Amino acid sequence: MKTNSLALAVVSSLIGPCKAALRFGCSSLSVQRLDPVVQPGMMPSSHVHQIVGGNAFNATMNSAVELPAKLATCTTCFFAEDFSNYWTAVMYFKHRNGTYHRVPQYANAMLEGSTQGMTIYYTQQDFNSNGNQKITAFKPGFRMTVGSPTATNTATGLRYVCLQNSLTRFPELPEWPKQPCRGGIMTVHHFPACWDGKNLDSPDHQSHMYATTRDAFAPAGPCPASHPVRMPQVAYETLWNTTMFNDKSMWPEDGSQPFVWSFGGSATGAGTHADYLFGWKDDTLQRAMDSSCMFDACGQSVLKTQTPAQMNACKLKSTVNENVDGWLTALPGQGMPM
Repeated sequence: MKTNSLALAVVSSLIGPCKAALRFGCSSLSVQRLDPVVQPGMMPSSHVHQIVGGNAFNATMNSAVELPAKLATCTTCFFAEDFSNYWTAVMYFKHRNGTYHRVPQYANAMLEGSTQGMTIYYTQQDFNSNGNQKITAFKPGFRMTVGSPTATNTATGLRYVCLQNSLTRFPELPEWPKQPCRGGIMTVHHFPACWDGKNLDSPDHQSHMYATTRDAFAPAGPCPASHPVRMPQVAYETLWNTTMFNDKSMWPEDGSQPFVWSFGGSATGAGTHADYLFGWKDDTLQRAMDSSCMFDACGQSVLKTQTPAQMNACKLKSTVNENVDGWLTALPGQGMPM
């Protein structure tokens, strides 16, 4: 069945010959209005983000000085040497009466412990091989984004899945599901993996990278001459527990879907986007990419790991004094008073 194809791919890759790829959980570090890539120094930023990874995360994260691998003292990620930061906008439910409630996350399937936050991937070609290309790890200070809150069409690789359970992976949808989902909603963010070989960032945080991404973790196309360096294919999966909002008496009277991103945006969900800030310690990511381990097995041979309790113990105090939970009269930063 297509629904379980990812789980089957995971299992087969663990027991058969394969090349390196990482799949691991990161529990929540913080939920607040900070964005050091798109709105550096702005406190608060324009909308709420859910953030995972190293606890050096702050409003500026100057690429030359505030390197996560140097300043972080803990990480919410399974691999203990990964102090990178990963963040997306936050999903809210809009009640028929006009109020908003943040949608919580829940743990993904087949992870190394019960973590609520995000699932992170660094793949090389697909789930079974890294192909015949050299994969170059990101450099200190590297950052990028994918998607845009002002987009009117959803880019390839940015998808929604109406879950039956945590193993559901298909069909991938370019828009919000239009009906209540039995197992919640999963959002997927695939980043570009072709680098220009020169710039750690660009003014739009995207031009230094080029996407040859295809949906559903299919092997990406070749990198163009303008961006010739193949880097790891970074992807996020976030499972949102929308089930508490499945009562359609709370949905809009016209039957339209009730979920919105923390920035508001298009009713279709086209503005879904995500940010990445590299922070692996020393050469650990490159060693992982050069190895023959697969997923959590990389923690048995190449990388250091930590327990879910250690992951969950790493937290970052909010620097923005506002309420982002409970029933709110407006989205934080989108008309809601401080």
